[in-house]
Amino acid sequence: MIQKTLLNETHRSLGAKMVDFGGWDMPIHYGSQIDEHHLVRKAAGMFDVSHMTVIDLKGARSREFLRQLLANSIDKLKVSGKALYSCMLNEQGGVIDDLIVYLLADDFFRMVVNASTREKDLAWIRQHAAAFEVEVVERDDFAIIAVQGPQARALTAGLVAETDRAALDKLARFSAMDVRSVDGVELFIARTGYTGEDGYEVLLPQSAVIAFWNALLAAGVKPVGLGARDTLRLEAGMNLYGQDMDEAVTPFEAALGWTVSLDEGRDFIGRPVLEAQKAAGDARQMIGLVMDEKGVLRHGQKVLTANGEGEILSGTFSPTLGKAIAFARVPAGEPGAVRVDIRGKEVPVRQVKFPFVRDGQPQAGINL
Repeated sequence: MIQKTLLNETHRSLGAKMVDFGGWDMPIHYGSQIDEHHLVRKAAGMFDVSHMTVIDLKGARSREFLRQLLANSIDKLKVSGKALYSCMLNEQGGVIDDLIVYLLADDFFRMVVNASTREKDLAWIRQHAAAFEVEVVERDDFAIIAVQGPQARALTAGLVAETDRAALDKLARFSAMDVRSVDGVELFIARTGYTGEDGYEVLLPQSAVIAFWNALLAAGVKPVGLGARDTLRLEAGMNLYGQDMDEAVTPFEAALGWTVSLDEGRDFIGRPVLEAQKAAGDARQMIGLVMDEKGVLRHGQKVLTANGEGEILSGTFSPTLGKAIAFARVPAGEPGAVRVDIRGKEVPVRQVKFPFVRDGQPQAGINL
């Protein structure tokens, strides 16, 4: 049976077009996906991401457990509230999921994982947590609203208790803190996001989410659907689980080598495979592509390089660039002149570094 967030009727009252997104009835847009995309780049938009899964880990050996579970090093987190992005791998080095984990106390960590991987993530985490006597608690009492864009922080601050605003204003990127709303509701606010813009992801009680959404709406933050969220994240060079990576893809093959910490003395799950792949230097690579001709690059299209064939992973029309962009996974080595097979025609594309867009502007080197 399809699942719904508590904001479902609110979305419908705002004219949202709803779609099945990984078993959830979610808004794809509220009228114009392109307008919503530009809104986030230029002002502020909000997304209902309450379908995401929040997991609390509690126990004296929680850090020790996360040293084994995650490819990135949890020991990078030294101050309460700081966050870490990491992949969680299987024994073959494949990505079970990508996630964010927050340090809340020496014996208390909070994770946010993808909605589509909820069941397998919880099963995997619980399986490995048992040996460390770590309590795994799914926080289905939380809803999540992401507020993103150049004006997002200022508009959100107006809904926070005046006594907490100064501290919230000083919150560093990839950090979180507990504050109260002007109505006294407890909020866990993280300065994170999935759009390439500044802003917050707000975790709050399910019972308060409709009122908080409406307060943001009254403050001038407009709703944005998952369609624009996808074009925004691709412009920002951010992976989508299930499309750009999965359990058959290692972080090195998903341009996420920067999230792998091969620190001395830490035997995390999948490490031997990653070490061997790094030493061999033959891992498939994920590259960014821009197409100057008219058309759209789409998932599954064949990519032709000097070293053999690859395929388009995520592909879309970039509203900011006015051109088609994509991630592609291709063989190791210099790709040379790259072409994409579009309905039997080999169309030339340019390899570029991603993110494609930074701070609302085309990345240097991407000619329009």
